Amino acid sequence: MPEHDFASTPLWQRTLAARRRNDDHSGQRERLRGSYLSLRDNAAVLLAENARSMPNFTVHDISHVDALWETASLVCGDQVTLNPAEAYVLGCAFVLHDAAMGAAAYGMNMPEALGEQRWRDLVSIAYYHRQGCWPDHEELDAPPSDIMEACRETAIRETHAEQAQKLVDQPWRSSTGNEIFLIQDLQLREAYGPLIGDLAASHWWPVDKLADRFRQAKGSLTWQPPEWVIEPIKLACILRLADATQIDSRRAHTFLFSLRRPQGVSREHWRFQEHVSRPHLEGDRVTYTSLRPFLPHDAPAWWLALDYLRGVDQELKKVDALLHDLGRSRLAARAVAGVDSPERFADLFPVSDWRPIDATVKVSDIPALVETLGGNQLYGDEPEVAVRELVQNAHDAVFARQALEPDFVDGRIELRLTQTDGSWCLEIRDNGIGMDEETLVHGLLDFGTSGWSSTHIRNRLPGLADGGFKPNGRFGIGFFSVFLLGDHVELITRRYDGSTMDARRLAFDGPSQRPLLTPLPASVRTSPGTTIRVTLKKSPYDIQGLLYRTSDERLGQLTRRLVLENAVPVLAWEPNATTPDTILPFKLATGAPDDVFDRLYPPLTDSWRVGEEKTRLQLRDAFVNRATELLDETGQRIGLATLWNDLHYHGPRNFFGVVTVNGFLADESMAFAGYMAGQPNRASRDKASLIANQYQVRHWLQTQEQQLRSIGHFSDSVQLELAYTLHNAFNTLADDMALGITGQGLLRPTDIATWARQRDEIFMAFGSPLSWRPRPPEVFHYLSGQKILLPDKWVLVCQRAPFPPLAEVFPDVMNRDAAYEYTRNQPALTWQKVWWRMSGNLEGFFLRALCETWSCTIEDLLAPVQQRRWSDACYLDDETLGPVEGYLLRRPPIPN
Repeated sequence: MPEHDFASTPLWQRTLAARRRNDDHSGQRERLRGSYLSLRDNAAVLLAENARSMPNFTVHDISHVDALWETASLVCGDQVTLNPAEAYVLGCAFVLHDAAMGAAAYGMNMPEALGEQRWRDLVSIAYYHRQGCWPDHEELDAPPSDIMEACRETAIRETHAEQAQKLVDQPWRSSTGNEIFLIQDLQLREAYGPLIGDLAASHWWPVDKLADRFRQAKGSLTWQPPEWVIEPIKLACILRLADATQIDSRRAHTFLFSLRRPQGVSREHWRFQEHVSRPHLEGDRVTYTSLRPFLPHDAPAWWLALDYLRGVDQELKKVDALLHDLGRSRLAARAVAGVDSPERFADLFPVSDWRPIDATVKVSDIPALVETLGGNQLYGDEPEVAVRELVQNAHDAVFARQALEPDFVDGRIELRLTQTDGSWCLEIRDNGIGMDEETLVHGLLDFGTSGWSSTHIRNRLPGLADGGFKPNGRFGIGFFSVFLLGDHVELITRRYDGSTMDARRLAFDGPSQRPLLTPLPASVRTSPGTTIRVTLKKSPYDIQGLLYRTSDERLGQLTRRLVLENAVPVLAWEPNATTPDTILPFKLATGAPDDVFDRLYPPLTDSWRVGEEKTRLQLRDAFVNRATELLDETGQRIGLATLWNDLHYHGPRNFFGVVTVNGFLADESMAFAGYMAGQPNRASRDKASLIANQYQVRHWLQTQEQQLRSIGHFSDSVQLELAYTLHNAFNTLADDMALGITGQGLLRPTDIATWARQRDEIFMAFGSPLSWRPRPPEVFHYLSGQKILLPDKWVLVCQRAPFPPLAEVFPDVMNRDAAYEYTRNQPALTWQKVWWRMSGNLEGFFLRALCETWSCTIEDLLAPVQQRRWSDACYLDDETLGPVEGYLLRRPPIPN
């Protein structure tokens, strides 16, 4: 818009423009006009600085302010009129509402402007979203430059309205030391400044807030006509709609786009606004059009235009409903044309060479989605998962309170199982941070969004990052696991710094029903924290009941199974118990090996289990002797385990290895005994991958092999069991490591050359009906159960694939021969493809050694097998046992 073109708009002409004759209030009008133009000139310099701080954003300079006079005229139409005082206040709010979209408006750097606590919370959230983990204090103090820049932009965007409120009274110093105010007229600044600031900030508020803040009209100043009364609610509505509807190519100049080169979503904003012509009013619909079509490469910008203008449509409708409900004059603009469907929108915003089909994922029944994903479909029929999720949430709540209240040392979590009138109830209570109504509605009930990573929720609890708070919650669905246990759920909560009047009760009658939110009666005494009570669907002692996975049917044992480390006491109350089973604070990363074992595999104290407890103590000694640490890059323990869980065979007790996520049980494995820290790889958190990388796991495997050798536990059986795992990790084997069985006994890498050199033909057997067992090492016929002595030229390579999570860290595909990668997608089963598949495992290791011994190539060995159509089969000495499949490998003749 050309400079001062705003002066030709209907709104300006009707209010502040000079009258040629018969103006009884020309002096008053001139004073307001002159003050506004002075403000505009001063603010133009400040607004020009916005682009320095927010280069990716569309234009927020004085041209945007001038354009608001035009869109305000459009929005008001002939239905709503303003007097000069109202126009002056509204115009000043136009100038200031986005004046803080640049760092220059703050007079200090953003951490100082935002406050150290809020800034560090912002950095913490940005770090989490970009890195997938919460930062430590050093990372908070010196975040990477990209996170700093993202936080600065976020801080400006989220606080610009709050800062705009202060700009009226904020002075700047001239070069001579004099104070400069944006509004120079002292009387106008003092009289209208607070209202102008509130109006400027209000464009960022929810519509519902306007009625409470701006309901009361303001009388005219003593030197003005008495009819110049100001209606703040009207001005607030005009401002937010004028700002929302000011979308056209003037805010996204094509040449400016080429200079700034915005990225990501900002780029699409520029692209769609480049297309938009000046809006106009048709009836009560604001109508936007595009003069040039959107080509296929601009499809994302087209969809963004539709989504954005649907948002404008909602703003118009909300404001119209507000004014209607308040009995105020309604504005002329009440909706946006064409946004109800992509097809209608395409009439206004044409496309070329593509057709807009609204095929995005839609959730038409959110309660049904919560019912589906909040229970069995996500977590399976494992009710104990709900206990884990709810206790973890309680931990977060206590940690959050400790972060904000360093003197709070009495944090605790309680679980209680009770029976009343035949119904069983589980209660989980914490005395942590608690929730206010806003957090309940926009945090807890926002399915799929973790409140701890929401700036909206974190702004209500400033200082969490400063206090070292690192929540465990991640996916925003943990609470809804409670519906695994039952449909009738009651939640009572009170924020830690709130009064008893602030306590709230949230009652559910199933996940698909809308919950009932009520205040608690004053007569009900409620302590800070949160209590969740759920009526169980079935008895905890039934099959698939809450205690089904425990051996003694006690809540305490279930809790110990799930909570493997905790920073606050966890108290489990059995039915009718007078004292709880208290799980004291413990940290796996620093615990002694015997204490770690006791925490993972707790003692059995029942008299009828004395024998099992003796076995457990013997195994604890074995674990302490064999276990070694898994360390991260800083040398901190992230696991303590012994490789291959042969402890599992020493009794009826479960000694599976445990993969923990934030100290809670996430997964179990037979690959090891002990624990390894992991991270969830799906929302249900019942499967986890290790946080350790390949280098760190390899180092642990090395220490394990060394430890097993040093204590004399590296027997032939253990070697056969571990050969595949160690080969996958290192792509080689120690010379003395048993990897197969022949008619002459065990085969080791150092034996292959001697054994193969004595033979011109070798049959490498694999698969049914032959199998092998390591204890003692022997081959047997799977169907008959008969022990087998392999014929002289036979070899069986003993491959026992590792269990997850080690199998996921070192998949055999990792060691495959890269020279044959090209065969991956070839349908024909050629010798090249067979070799590519075998080359990463122990059979590939054996074939490489055989090629070296016989001085031949892989092709020499496998191509003849391909010619025989992979149909080799040989018979054992007892031919009644049937044929055994394998590869018959022949030494190539030595060329003359």
